[in-house]
Formats: sequence, C-alpha cells, structure tokens
Amino acid sequence: MNRRWGLAPIIIQQIFDTIEQLREQGMTIFLVEQNANQALKLADRGYVLENGHVVLEDTGARLLANEAVRSAYLGG
Repeated sequence: MNRRWGLAPIIIQQIFDTIEQLREQGMTIFLVEQNANQALKLADRGYVLENGHVVLEDTGARLLANEAVRSAYLGG
C-alpha cells in the first residue's frame, strides 16, 4: 500500500498512465496530488501553494529541475 488507506502502487501507476493518455489526447486535467514528483512529470504547469496562496508557478519540468523546490517540497 502507498500509505495507510492509500492505493496500491500498481493502481497508482495505472491512474497516472490513464492521465497521461488523456493529456496526449488534448484533454485539460486539473490534478491535485500528494506525489508531486510524479504529477510534475505530467504537468504543463505547476503551482506551489503555501497557506492557501500560490507562491511559485512554472512549467512542471522547471519546477522539477529547481533545486530550491526539490529541497523544500520534493524531498531532496
């Protein structure tokens, strides 16, 4: 299990695969996900919220590559 009461990793991967397929078909998807690393790999845009306010926004790729973002929000 991913987390207590969470989904099994295989199910999570199937969900992300489906989201990727829908994205490739041109569908807009608004995703709120605790696994930010995996979500940002799919994201055209990403937003960092702190206390309900957007404090940073950029492309998913740039957010993943940003060392400050990685250190503060993505576990390293």
